Amino acid sequence: MIRLGESQELVIVKKVNFGVYLAVSPEEARERVLLPARQVPEGSGVGDRLEVFIYRDSEDRLIATTHVPKLQVGRTAELKVVQTGKLGAFLDWGLEKDLFLPFKQQRGKVREGDTVLVSLYIDKSDRLCATMNVYEALKTDSPYQAGDRVRGRVYELSDNFGAFVAVDNQYSGLIAVKELYGDVRLGADVEARVIRVREDGRLDLGVREKAYLQMDTDAEKLLELLDAYEGALPFNDKAAPEVIRHETGMSKNEFKRAVGRLLKQGKIQIGEKTIRRCKS
Repeated sequence: MIRLGESQELVIVKKVNFGVYLAVSPEEARERVLLPARQVPEGSGVGDRLEVFIYRDSEDRLIATTHVPKLQVGRTAELKVVQTGKLGAFLDWGLEKDLFLPFKQQRGKVREGDTVLVSLYIDKSDRLCATMNVYEALKTDSPYQAGDRVRGRVYELSDNFGAFVAVDNQYSGLIAVKELYGDVRLGADVEARVIRVREDGRLDLGVREKAYLQMDTDAEKLLELLDAYEGALPFNDKAAPEVIRHETGMSKNEFKRAVGRLLKQGKIQIGEKTIRRCKS
């Protein structure tokens, strides 16, 4: 079977002036695809086998190419946006015909010149298209273990689950809501720590260091925040978790640890509804 959107080895079953026809085998020559003459390796003849990629040309006809695209079905890749329109965007994937990214398959606003992480799928009309919904295409056999540092692209944000991350643009990872910290944005690259590897191989990630390492960083951030508030915060460690998260980016426990560190160092004072920086 000739597989759309994949590279496969096919055999030459017929030569014509404008190229050669390829099939899975001579016995299955009824199902065949054209490889244009300009891409036929010199000296090739009937019976030779060639590695080709199968896609559709500008008239939606199956066509073979010896060029290797940047993306195939079941994989993910970062591709550059070369054009946008009302129905979607077009991506450079290394072939003559650009790859269509439908508007409904986009995550966030896509602009010309952007680099987007996508996977390849076959739509209802049997055409190849790109999607930014890459969850199903990400692999779960990463070489990483708990404690490793990794880098990945945030491809989805969920109020219930957190930030979904494509580690190395190919492995499935998640920064849970309770682990979110700082400016984690859709489409941005983040550095994270592997908290654990799940039984299914997916990675649980955190953007913060372990508590005893993070405490000093949080304490410094709190001092900077106090300076921004001219030395006094209008809330203390008894404030609602939502207020603390919104104002500092920390969880309530993280905030309280930072406050405790600064109290011990004599750098702050806690009032009934405030935290003040001590004058040095």
